[in-house]
Amino acid sequence: MTRTLLFASLALLFAPPQGRKPVCAPDNAGLTLAPGFCALLVAESIGPSRHMVVLENGDVLVAVSGGHGGVRLLRDTTGDGKADVVSSFGIGGGNGLAFAGEYLYFATNSAVVRWHWQIGQLTPSGGPDTVVSGLTNRGQHAAKSIVIGSDGMLYVNIGAPSNSCQVQDRTPESPGQDPCPILEYGGGIWRFDPRRGGQTQTDGQRFATGLRNAVGLAVDPGTGSVFASQHGRDQLAANWPKLYNDAMSAELPAEVVFRLEAGGDYGWPYCYYDWRRRQNVLQPEYGGDGKTQGRCDAAPRPVVAFPGHWAPDGLAFYNSRHFPLKYRGGLFIAFHGSWNRAPLPQAGYKVMFVPIARGVATGPAEVFADGFAGATVSPQGAKYRPTGLAVGPDGSLYVASDQGEGAVFRILAQP
Repeated sequence: MTRTLLFASLALLFAPPQGRKPVCAPDNAGLTLAPGFCALLVAESIGPSRHMVVLENGDVLVAVSGGHGGVRLLRDTTGDGKADVVSSFGIGGGNGLAFAGEYLYFATNSAVVRWHWQIGQLTPSGGPDTVVSGLTNRGQHAAKSIVIGSDGMLYVNIGAPSNSCQVQDRTPESPGQDPCPILEYGGGIWRFDPRRGGQTQTDGQRFATGLRNAVGLAVDPGTGSVFASQHGRDQLAANWPKLYNDAMSAELPAEVVFRLEAGGDYGWPYCYYDWRRRQNVLQPEYGGDGKTQGRCDAAPRPVVAFPGHWAPDGLAFYNSRHFPLKYRGGLFIAFHGSWNRAPLPQAGYKVMFVPIARGVATGPAEVFADGFAGATVSPQGAKYRPTGLAVGPDGSLYVASDQGEGAVFRILAQP
């Protein structure tokens, strides 16, 4: 038997039994869902679970952060929706994961590697090849998010190791550096040719800039555009108490999703988006007063915006017929939850849905899944915190949580 036939046979052998349907939890695993949906826990205690991919045979691959991280493969051999087989491999903790062609890509804080992958295997048959190494890794916002674009290129988020590019980071009334030198090596999306090995960051192209930390990346199947969700800056009131009070700082700046264009500059650190005013405004580090637009009037506007500090970590476009028609082509966003919204309640910790057509939001965002945090909505007290999203071959939506020992949920449309 050839190698290809062997792996094809294994894929069939380990596919869930035909005719079996996943069994949702009676309490939907503690979640509150949009009407017509139910949920179950696929796996728990697999390590802090970040971004995911789901293969055509139903295997779920999860990037796991931390010292005992790497990649987890979750397999359901009984058809009940729960993983009864878990395998581990990898080269340390990571955040980004992507699958394209016959390769599985995994991003650590400083590199992207790939394994040749045949559907059906539990672990790679060999070691990883390094696509790019030496990526900026300077502490803040070090985790790398990745996606394979419609052009076959590898897109990598390289977060800015800074809050707002101040001369003295996170220091009251310290001015911003202008121009910001960080944008030469961070605060944007870099593009690499995944067919080339042994690259460094300088071999890539800076595809988009002015993005403080774009933790969520996804490709719109309708347009082929790359979308990115940005974590907004912190500490407006702490650093600029003459201009902002704590309540204002809790809601600003907006958490935003951009549709990226080659060469686009999305404003950080000079600008932020005020979701209440529905406009870009000049950052206080660069002479702003919370109202003045100045040079930010020309900055791109987001596709959708949310209140401050919800922490959008995962994006997934929905391109399946399993969910009702209203969801097709739309965007799911996983919010990890805030730490700095005092004196207002902490927020986020849920999955939102935004209808999208031709790259534009066609309606308001709505809550799709909530209740991940449980009774205590705080970074330390939350039971789960949504991070990654992925759509399975049957149209189920998978949600990862990196809180504690990690977990993966699966959300289905009820018949």
